[in-house]
Amino acid sequence: MSAVAVELSATQAAAIRLVEEHAAHNYHPLQVVVESGDGAWVTDIDGRRYLDCLAAYSAVNFGHSNPVLINAAKAQLDRITLTSRAFHSDRLGPFVAALAELAGKDMVLPMNTGAEAVESGIKVARAWGYRVKGVAPEKANIVVMDGNFHGRTISIISFSDDATARDGFGPFTPGFRSVPYGDVDAIANAIDENTVAVLVEPIQGEAGIVVPPASYLPALRELCTAQNVLMIADEIQSGLGRTGATFACDLVGVVPDLYLLGKALGGGIVPVSAVVGNADILGVLNPGEHGSTFGGNPLAAAVGHAVVDLLATGEYQARAAELGAHLHSRLLTLVGLGVVEVRGAGLWAGIDIDPMLASGREVCEALLARGILAKDTHGSTIRLAPPIVISKEDLDWLVDELAATLESFKA
Repeated sequence: MSAVAVELSATQAAAIRLVEEHAAHNYHPLQVVVESGDGAWVTDIDGRRYLDCLAAYSAVNFGHSNPVLINAAKAQLDRITLTSRAFHSDRLGPFVAALAELAGKDMVLPMNTGAEAVESGIKVARAWGYRVKGVAPEKANIVVMDGNFHGRTISIISFSDDATARDGFGPFTPGFRSVPYGDVDAIANAIDENTVAVLVEPIQGEAGIVVPPASYLPALRELCTAQNVLMIADEIQSGLGRTGATFACDLVGVVPDLYLLGKALGGGIVPVSAVVGNADILGVLNPGEHGSTFGGNPLAAAVGHAVVDLLATGEYQARAAELGAHLHSRLLTLVGLGVVEVRGAGLWAGIDIDPMLASGREVCEALLARGILAKDTHGSTIRLAPPIVISKEDLDWLVDELAATLESFKA
Protein backbone atom coordinates (compact mmCIF):
# COMPACT_ATOMS: atom_id res chain seq x y z
CA MET A 1 0.00 0.00 0.00
CA SER A 2 1.39 3.37 -1.03
CA ALA A 3 0.65 6.49 0.99
CA VAL A 4 0.68 9.97 -0.51
CA ALA A 5 2.03 12.84 1.58
CA VAL A 6 0.33 16.18 0.97
CA GLU A 7 2.99 18.87 0.65
CA LEU A 8 1.91 22.05 2.41
CA SER A 9 3.43 25.45 1.75
CA ALA A 10 4.24 27.66 4.71
CA THR A 11 1.25 29.84 3.79
CA GLN A 12 -1.20 26.94 3.83
CA ALA A 13 0.32 25.46 6.99
CA ALA A 14 -0.07 28.79 8.80
CA ALA A 15 -3.70 29.13 7.68
CA ILE A 16 -4.53 25.59 8.84
CA ARG A 17 -2.72 26.12 12.15
CA LEU A 18 -4.85 29.19 12.86
CA VAL A 19 -8.04 27.17 12.37
CA GLU A 20 -6.76 24.30 14.49
CA GLU A 21 -5.90 26.67 17.34
CA HIS A 22 -9.13 28.67 17.41
CA ALA A 23 -11.94 26.63 15.79
CA ALA A 24 -13.60 23.67 17.51
CA HIS A 25 -12.31 20.34 16.17
CA ASN A 26 -15.64 19.00 14.92
CA TYR A 27 -14.33 18.44 11.38
CA HIS A 28 -11.33 16.62 9.90
CA PRO A 29 -10.76 18.47 6.63
CA LEU A 30 -8.28 17.60 3.94
CA GLN A 31 -5.09 19.65 3.99
CA VAL A 32 -6.01 22.38 1.52
CA VAL A 33 -7.01 26.02 2.01
CA VAL A 34 -9.45 27.19 -0.66
CA GLU A 35 -9.44 30.85 -1.60
CA SER A 36 -11.72 31.14 -4.65
CA GLY A 37 -13.93 29.14 -6.97
CA ASP A 38 -15.37 29.23 -10.46
CA GLY A 39 -17.75 26.64 -11.87
CA ALA A 40 -16.54 23.16 -10.91
CA TRP A 41 -13.07 24.36 -9.94
CA VAL A 42 -11.59 25.97 -6.83
CA THR A 43 -8.20 27.58 -6.24
CA ASP A 44 -6.14 27.43 -3.05
CA ILE A 45 -4.20 30.29 -1.46
CA ASP A 46 -1.08 29.26 -3.37
CA GLY A 47 -2.85 29.46 -6.73
CA ARG A 48 -3.24 25.72 -7.33
CA ARG A 49 -6.52 24.61 -8.91
CA TYR A 50 -8.63 21.61 -7.86
CA LEU A 51 -11.66 19.94 -9.39
CA ASP A 52 -14.36 20.12 -6.72
CA CYS A 53 -16.11 16.75 -6.64
CA LEU A 54 -18.04 17.35 -3.42
CA ALA A 55 -19.80 20.67 -4.16
CA ALA A 56 -20.21 21.28 -0.41
CA TYR A 57 -22.36 18.14 -0.09
CA SER A 58 -24.55 19.35 -3.01
CA ALA A 59 -24.93 22.91 -1.71
CA VAL A 60 -23.01 24.14 -4.78
CA ASN A 61 -25.03 22.22 -7.38
CA PHE A 62 -24.98 25.20 -9.75
CA GLY A 63 -21.26 25.83 -9.52
CA HIS A 64 -19.03 28.22 -7.64
CA SER A 65 -19.63 31.90 -8.39
CA ASN A 66 -22.63 31.15 -10.60
CA PRO A 67 -23.21 34.57 -12.21
CA VAL A 68 -27.00 34.38 -12.07
CA LEU A 69 -27.00 33.61 -8.36
CA ILE A 70 -24.18 36.03 -7.52
CA ASN A 71 -25.99 38.84 -9.33
CA ALA A 72 -29.22 38.08 -7.47
CA ALA A 73 -27.36 38.26 -4.16
CA LYS A 74 -25.48 41.44 -5.06
CA ALA A 75 -28.65 43.21 -6.15
CA GLN A 76 -30.38 42.32 -2.90
CA LEU A 77 -27.40 43.36 -0.77
CA ASP A 78 -27.92 46.93 -1.96
CA ARG A 79 -31.61 46.87 -0.94
CA ILE A 80 -32.21 45.05 2.37
CA THR A 81 -30.94 41.77 3.81
CA LEU A 82 -32.99 41.13 6.97
CA THR A 83 -36.31 42.24 8.38
CA SER A 84 -37.25 39.19 10.52
CA ARG A 85 -40.67 37.66 10.03
CA ALA A 86 -42.11 40.33 12.34
CA PHE A 87 -42.65 42.26 9.11
CA HIS A 88 -43.32 41.33 5.48
CA SER A 89 -40.65 41.69 2.81
CA ASP A 90 -41.18 42.06 -0.91
CA ARG A 91 -38.94 39.05 -1.66
CA LEU A 92 -40.53 36.34 0.44
CA GLY A 93 -43.88 36.00 -1.33
CA PRO A 94 -42.46 35.52 -4.84
CA PHE A 95 -39.88 33.02 -3.52
CA VAL A 96 -42.29 30.77 -1.63
CA ALA A 97 -44.82 30.92 -4.47
CA ALA A 98 -42.19 29.85 -7.01
CA LEU A 99 -40.83 27.07 -4.76
CA ALA A 100 -44.32 25.75 -4.04
CA GLU A 101 -45.02 25.64 -7.77
CA LEU A 102 -41.74 23.83 -8.47
CA ALA A 103 -42.67 21.19 -5.91
CA GLY A 104 -46.33 21.00 -6.91
CA LYS A 105 -47.43 22.00 -3.41
CA ASP A 106 -49.36 24.85 -1.77
CA MET A 107 -47.17 26.16 0.99
CA VAL A 108 -43.59 26.65 2.17
CA LEU A 109 -42.10 26.96 5.66
CA PRO A 110 -38.77 28.77 5.09
CA MET A 111 -35.84 28.11 7.42
CA ASN A 112 -32.05 28.30 7.16
CA THR A 113 -30.14 25.03 7.56
CA GLY A 114 -30.99 21.50 6.54
CA ALA A 115 -31.13 20.39 10.17
CA GLU A 116 -33.67 23.14 10.83
CA ALA A 117 -35.80 21.85 7.99
CA VAL A 118 -35.73 18.35 9.50
CA GLU A 119 -36.57 19.65 12.98
CA SER A 120 -39.38 21.72 11.48
CA GLY A 121 -40.72 18.72 9.58
CA ILE A 122 -40.80 16.72 12.82
CA LYS A 123 -42.72 19.48 14.61
CA VAL A 124 -45.20 19.80 11.75
CA ALA A 125 -45.76 16.05 11.66
CA ARG A 126 -46.40 15.89 15.39
CA ALA A 127 -48.76 18.86 15.27
CA TRP A 128 -50.62 17.28 12.35
CA GLY A 129 -50.85 14.00 14.25
CA TYR A 130 -52.38 15.62 17.32
CA ARG A 131 -54.61 18.17 15.59
CA VAL A 132 -55.72 16.31 12.48
CA LYS A 133 -55.19 12.59 12.93
CA GLY A 134 -56.26 12.63 16.57
CA VAL A 135 -53.22 10.99 18.19
CA ALA A 136 -53.33 11.16 22.00
CA PRO A 137 -51.15 13.90 23.56
CA GLU A 138 -47.44 13.03 23.92
CA LYS A 139 -47.91 9.69 22.11
CA ALA A 140 -46.80 10.55 18.55
CA ASN A 141 -44.07 8.45 16.98
CA ILE A 142 -42.16 8.75 13.72
CA VAL A 143 -40.61 5.84 11.80
CA VAL A 144 -37.06 6.46 10.58
CA MET A 145 -34.43 4.38 8.77
CA ASP A 146 -31.27 2.65 9.93
CA GLY A 147 -28.21 4.34 8.46
CA ASN A 148 -30.01 7.68 8.18
CA PHE A 149 -28.36 11.07 8.23
CA HIS A 150 -30.58 14.09 8.77
CA GLY A 151 -28.26 16.37 10.74
CA ARG A 152 -26.60 16.58 14.15
CA THR A 153 -29.00 18.35 16.50
CA ILE A 154 -29.90 16.51 19.71
CA SER A 155 -33.32 15.41 18.41
CA ILE A 156 -31.88 14.23 15.10
CA ILE A 157 -29.01 12.23 16.60
CA SER A 158 -31.60 10.69 18.92
CA PHE A 159 -32.67 8.51 15.99
CA SER A 160 -29.23 8.10 14.40
CA ASP A 161 -27.21 4.90 14.59
CA ASP A 162 -23.95 6.71 13.79
CA ALA A 163 -21.86 6.24 16.92
CA THR A 164 -19.60 9.18 16.09
CA ALA A 165 -22.52 11.61 16.00
CA ARG A 166 -24.43 10.03 18.88
CA ASP A 167 -22.19 8.58 21.57
CA GLY A 168 -21.70 10.81 24.60
CA PHE A 169 -24.47 13.28 23.80
CA GLY A 170 -27.50 11.80 25.60
CA PRO A 171 -30.11 11.87 27.00
CA PHE A 172 -31.99 11.61 23.75
CA THR A 173 -35.37 12.72 22.43
CA PRO A 174 -38.00 9.94 22.45
CA GLY A 175 -40.63 9.25 19.82
CA PHE A 176 -38.71 7.55 16.99
CA ARG A 177 -38.61 3.98 15.69
CA SER A 178 -35.80 2.89 13.38
CA VAL A 179 -36.14 0.09 10.82
CA PRO A 180 -33.88 -1.26 8.05
CA TYR A 181 -33.60 1.00 5.01
CA GLY A 182 -35.32 -0.37 1.91
CA ASP A 183 -37.64 -2.71 3.86
CA VAL A 184 -41.30 -1.66 3.50
CA ASP A 185 -42.53 -4.63 5.54
CA ALA A 186 -40.42 -3.45 8.47
CA ILE A 187 -41.99 0.00 8.21
CA ALA A 188 -45.48 -1.53 8.11
CA ASN A 189 -44.71 -3.53 11.25
CA ALA A 190 -43.45 -0.40 13.04
CA ILE A 191 -46.54 1.70 12.30
CA ASP A 192 -49.26 1.84 14.93
CA GLU A 193 -52.20 4.12 15.75
CA ASN A 194 -49.81 6.75 17.12
CA THR A 195 -47.50 6.92 14.09
CA VAL A 196 -47.66 10.34 12.49
CA ALA A 197 -44.94 10.12 9.83
CA VAL A 198 -42.28 8.11 8.06
CA LEU A 199 -39.08 10.11 7.50
CA VAL A 200 -36.91 8.82 4.66
CA GLU A 201 -34.02 9.85 2.43
CA PRO A 202 -34.93 8.79 -1.13
CA ILE A 203 -31.23 8.01 -1.48
CA GLN A 204 -29.11 7.80 1.65
CA GLY A 205 -26.23 10.25 1.24
CA GLU A 206 -23.95 10.06 4.26
CA ALA A 207 -24.41 6.29 4.36
CA GLY A 208 -22.55 6.08 1.04
CA ILE A 209 -25.09 7.05 -1.66
CA VAL A 210 -27.28 4.04 -0.96
CA VAL A 211 -30.04 3.63 -3.57
CA PRO A 212 -33.07 1.57 -2.45
CA PRO A 213 -34.92 -0.90 -4.69
CA ALA A 214 -37.05 0.84 -7.33
CA SER A 215 -40.21 -0.50 -5.70
CA TYR A 216 -39.36 0.89 -2.26
CA LEU A 217 -40.59 4.48 -2.39
CA PRO A 218 -43.77 3.69 -4.39
CA ALA A 219 -44.65 0.96 -1.88
CA LEU A 220 -43.90 3.32 0.99
CA ARG A 221 -46.13 5.96 -0.58
CA GLU A 222 -49.01 3.46 -0.79
CA LEU A 223 -48.44 2.33 2.78
CA CYS A 224 -48.43 5.86 4.20
CA THR A 225 -51.63 6.73 2.35
CA ALA A 226 -53.37 3.55 3.52
CA GLN A 227 -52.29 4.06 7.15
CA ASN A 228 -52.97 7.83 7.24
CA VAL A 229 -49.32 8.56 7.96
CA LEU A 230 -47.30 11.42 6.47
CA MET A 231 -44.50 10.53 4.07
CA ILE A 232 -41.64 12.98 4.62
CA ALA A 233 -38.84 12.95 2.04
CA ASP A 234 -35.53 14.43 3.11
CA GLU A 235 -34.31 15.78 -0.23
CA ILE A 236 -31.74 18.11 1.31
CA GLN A 237 -28.88 16.41 -0.54
CA SER A 238 -30.73 14.43 -3.21
CA GLY A 239 -33.07 17.19 -4.36
CA LEU A 240 -32.80 20.20 -6.66
CA GLY A 241 -31.17 18.60 -9.68
CA ARG A 242 -28.49 16.38 -8.14
CA THR A 243 -29.94 13.03 -9.25
CA GLY A 244 -31.04 14.07 -12.74
CA ALA A 245 -34.52 15.14 -11.62
CA THR A 246 -35.89 18.01 -9.57
CA PHE A 247 -36.34 15.57 -6.69
CA ALA A 248 -35.01 12.04 -6.29
CA CYS A 249 -38.61 10.99 -5.61
CA ASP A 250 -39.38 11.98 -9.21
CA LEU A 251 -37.16 9.16 -10.44
CA VAL A 252 -39.78 6.64 -9.30
CA GLY A 253 -42.89 8.79 -9.73
CA VAL A 254 -43.52 9.39 -6.03
CA VAL A 255 -44.86 12.57 -4.40
CA PRO A 256 -44.36 12.75 -0.62
CA ASP A 257 -46.55 14.75 1.74
CA LEU A 258 -43.62 16.94 2.78
CA TYR A 259 -40.34 17.75 1.07
CA LEU A 260 -37.41 18.79 3.26
CA LEU A 261 -35.06 20.99 1.22
CA GLY A 262 -31.81 22.82 1.86
CA LYS A 263 -28.19 23.01 0.70
CA ALA A 264 -28.54 23.81 -3.04
CA LEU A 265 -31.58 25.98 -2.30
CA GLY A 266 -29.14 28.66 -1.11
CA GLY A 267 -27.02 28.41 -4.24
CA GLY A 268 -23.85 27.98 -2.18
CA ILE A 269 -24.20 31.62 -1.10
CA VAL A 270 -26.47 31.73 1.94
CA PRO A 271 -28.12 29.04 4.08
CA VAL A 272 -31.68 28.47 2.84
CA SER A 273 -33.90 25.53 3.73
CA ALA A 274 -37.59 24.78 3.60
CA VAL A 275 -40.39 22.40 4.41
CA VAL A 276 -42.72 22.23 1.41
CA GLY A 277 -46.20 20.72 1.54
CA ASN A 278 -49.88 21.37 1.15
CA ALA A 279 -51.94 23.69 3.32
CA ASP A 280 -53.82 20.83 4.98
CA ILE A 281 -50.52 19.83 6.61
CA LEU A 282 -48.40 22.98 6.94
CA GLY A 283 -51.53 24.88 7.87
CA VAL A 284 -51.53 23.23 11.30
CA LEU A 285 -48.94 25.74 12.52
CA ASN A 286 -50.18 28.85 14.28
CA PRO A 287 -48.36 32.16 14.92
CA GLY A 288 -45.74 31.85 17.64
CA GLU A 289 -45.47 28.06 17.51
CA HIS A 290 -42.43 27.98 15.28
CA GLY A 291 -40.07 30.53 13.79
CA SER A 292 -36.61 31.74 12.90
CA THR A 293 -35.10 35.23 12.97
CA PHE A 294 -33.31 34.64 9.66
CA GLY A 295 -35.73 32.18 8.05
CA GLY A 296 -37.16 33.62 4.86
CA ASN A 297 -35.00 36.76 5.04
CA PRO A 298 -34.94 38.96 1.90
CA LEU A 299 -31.40 37.99 0.88
CA ALA A 300 -32.14 34.28 1.25
CA ALA A 301 -35.43 34.68 -0.59
CA ALA A 302 -33.77 36.52 -3.48
CA VAL A 303 -31.11 33.83 -3.89
CA GLY A 304 -33.58 30.99 -3.35
CA HIS A 305 -35.90 32.41 -5.97
CA ALA A 306 -33.03 32.60 -8.45
CA VAL A 307 -32.24 28.94 -7.72
CA VAL A 308 -35.86 27.96 -8.37
CA ASP A 309 -35.80 29.88 -11.64
CA LEU A 310 -32.71 27.92 -12.75
CA LEU A 311 -34.44 24.64 -11.97
CA ALA A 312 -37.71 25.67 -13.61
CA THR A 313 -36.08 25.41 -17.04
CA GLY A 314 -35.19 21.73 -16.50
CA GLU A 315 -31.73 22.34 -17.95
CA TYR A 316 -29.77 21.37 -14.84
CA GLN A 317 -31.82 18.24 -14.23
CA ALA A 318 -31.25 17.08 -17.81
CA ARG A 319 -27.55 17.87 -17.59
CA ALA A 320 -27.17 15.89 -14.34
CA ALA A 321 -28.98 12.92 -15.90
CA GLU A 322 -26.85 12.90 -19.07
CA LEU A 323 -23.49 13.51 -17.42
CA GLY A 324 -24.41 11.21 -14.55
CA ALA A 325 -25.02 8.31 -16.92
CA HIS A 326 -21.58 8.92 -18.44
CA LEU A 327 -19.92 9.16 -15.01
CA HIS A 328 -21.44 5.91 -13.77
CA SER A 329 -20.56 4.04 -16.95
CA ARG A 330 -16.94 5.11 -16.52
CA LEU A 331 -16.85 4.32 -12.80
CA LEU A 332 -18.24 0.84 -13.35
CA THR A 333 -15.15 -0.01 -15.39
CA LEU A 334 -13.13 0.31 -12.17
CA VAL A 335 -15.01 -2.47 -10.38
CA GLY A 336 -12.50 -5.22 -9.73
CA LEU A 337 -9.59 -2.80 -10.17
CA GLY A 338 -9.64 -1.52 -6.61
CA VAL A 339 -13.34 -0.67 -6.56
CA VAL A 340 -15.80 -3.11 -5.01
CA GLU A 341 -19.09 -1.39 -5.88
CA VAL A 342 -20.47 1.81 -7.40
CA ARG A 343 -23.88 3.23 -6.47
CA GLY A 344 -25.80 6.42 -7.15
CA ALA A 345 -27.98 8.42 -9.48
CA GLY A 346 -27.28 11.42 -11.68
CA LEU A 347 -24.11 13.25 -10.68
CA TRP A 348 -23.95 11.49 -7.32
CA ALA A 349 -21.85 8.41 -6.73
CA GLY A 350 -20.76 6.28 -3.81
CA ILE A 351 -17.63 4.25 -4.56
CA ASP A 352 -16.63 1.41 -2.24
CA ILE A 353 -12.85 1.01 -2.26
CA ASP A 354 -11.36 -2.41 -1.61
CA PRO A 355 -10.38 -2.06 2.09
CA MET A 356 -7.39 -4.32 1.48
CA LEU A 357 -6.08 -1.68 -0.93
CA ALA A 358 -6.71 1.61 0.89
CA SER A 359 -9.14 3.48 3.08
CA GLY A 360 -11.49 6.08 1.69
CA ARG A 361 -9.52 8.80 3.46
CA GLU A 362 -6.25 7.61 1.93
CA VAL A 363 -7.77 7.64 -1.56
CA CYS A 364 -9.14 11.16 -1.01
CA GLU A 365 -5.72 12.35 0.17
CA ALA A 366 -4.13 10.83 -2.91
CA LEU A 367 -6.71 12.49 -5.15
CA LEU A 368 -6.01 15.79 -3.41
CA ALA A 369 -2.36 15.49 -4.45
CA ARG A 370 -3.61 15.04 -8.02
CA GLY A 371 -5.84 18.14 -7.90
CA ILE A 372 -9.20 16.55 -7.05
CA LEU A 373 -11.35 17.21 -3.98
CA ALA A 374 -13.54 14.32 -2.79
CA LYS A 375 -14.83 13.10 0.58
CA ASP A 376 -14.74 9.75 2.31
CA THR A 377 -17.42 8.22 4.52
CA HIS A 378 -17.72 5.09 6.64
CA GLY A 379 -14.14 3.97 6.23
CA SER A 380 -13.79 2.61 2.72
CA THR A 381 -16.32 4.64 0.70
CA ILE A 382 -15.71 7.86 -1.21
CA ARG A 383 -18.45 10.17 -2.44
CA LEU A 384 -18.53 12.14 -5.66
CA ALA A 385 -20.99 15.00 -6.11
CA PRO A 386 -19.45 17.53 -8.52
CA PRO A 387 -21.28 20.71 -9.45
CA ILE A 388 -23.80 20.07 -12.22
CA VAL A 389 -21.93 22.58 -14.40
CA ILE A 390 -18.95 20.21 -14.64
CA SER A 391 -17.86 19.31 -18.18
CA LYS A 392 -17.74 15.81 -19.65
CA GLU A 393 -14.02 16.26 -20.20
CA ASP A 394 -13.47 17.03 -16.53
CA LEU A 395 -15.48 13.94 -15.55
CA ASP A 396 -13.29 11.79 -17.79
CA TRP A 397 -10.17 13.31 -16.25
CA LEU A 398 -11.58 12.62 -12.78
CA VAL A 399 -12.16 8.92 -13.52
CA ASP A 400 -8.76 8.59 -15.20
CA GLU A 401 -7.08 10.10 -12.14
CA LEU A 402 -9.07 7.86 -9.81
CA ALA A 403 -7.96 4.84 -11.82
CA ALA A 404 -4.33 5.97 -11.64
CA THR A 405 -4.68 6.60 -7.91
CA LEU A 406 -5.99 3.10 -7.29
CA GLU A 407 -3.17 1.65 -9.37
CA SER A 408 -0.63 3.60 -7.30
CA PHE A 409 -1.82 1.87 -4.13
CA LYS A 410 -0.99 -1.49 -5.65
CA ALA A 411 2.68 -0.55 -5.95
